[in-house]
This record gives sequence, C-alpha cells and structure tokens, in this order.
Amino acid sequence: MPINEENKEFTPLIVAFCCNWCSYAGADLAGTGRLAYPANVKIVRVPCSCRVNPTFILRAFQRGADGVIICGCHPGDCHYTSGNYFARRRMTLLFSMLDYLGIERDRTRVEWVSAAEGAKFAATMNDFAAKIHELGENKRLGDLRCK
Repeated sequence: MPINEENKEFTPLIVAFCCNWCSYAGADLAGTGRLAYPANVKIVRVPCSCRVNPTFILRAFQRGADGVIICGCHPGDCHYTSGNYFARRRMTLLFSMLDYLGIERDRTRVEWVSAAEGAKFAATMNDFAAKIHELGENKRLGDLRCK
C-alpha cells in the first residue's frame, strides 16, 4: 500500500551548532539527566560559537534543514574571551540577510546555554522544535536543493 503524502506527519530537521565548552556539555547533561528533547535535533559540535560561519547556516538550509539554532556560552563567559560577542554580531547580520532571502526569521535562533544548564538546553530545543513544527517545511530554498 503506497504512503499517502497528505497523511504523512511532518518531522522538521533541526541543526544545532553547539559550543564545545558550554552548550555541548549542557546537551550532555540533558542526556545524562534523561531530559527529553526531540531526536530530530542534529547537533554539530564546534569549538566556539564564533566559529559558526553564516555560510554554515545557509548550507544547512540548502541541504534541507527546517530550522537552525546556534548555542554558545553566556556573554562574558566564553572560553575564548570574546567569541560569543563576535558570534552575536555576525548572527545579527545574518538575520537581515535571511530576511532578504525570504527565509522566516523564526527559523534561526541564538541561545546562550552553560554546561550546568541541561534543563535549559532541553527546554530550548523542545521550544524551538515546536516553533519549527508550527512554521512547517522550509520551502524557500527548495529550488536550490538536490534531491
């Protein structure tokens, strides 16, 4: 029996770029504390949130991501002194570029999660996944995707 596309439940693909020192450790704490967050959140560990180049986010959208979240250390708490300040400025510019491209602003998000905030990490991922599910599939870059 063929699968009817109308009956198929939409499961968003979410890419999370997580800082090695804080956010990734927060994700680990959420896992060891058995705090649930969606399995469709794919975590990419980066040395620092400032290492996330805006082209990484554009590439994630091009490759089929429905939402992208960047998680880093709290401002003033970065292991690389000021990396998260650079990331915050860079992402502000990226958001205006995404508006220009026609990608909804709510599909990207920047959050500061420390290593001790496993509950916050899980809550943030659950909230973001619910928001992306509400927005539906990202069809703006569909013509650029190779399927």
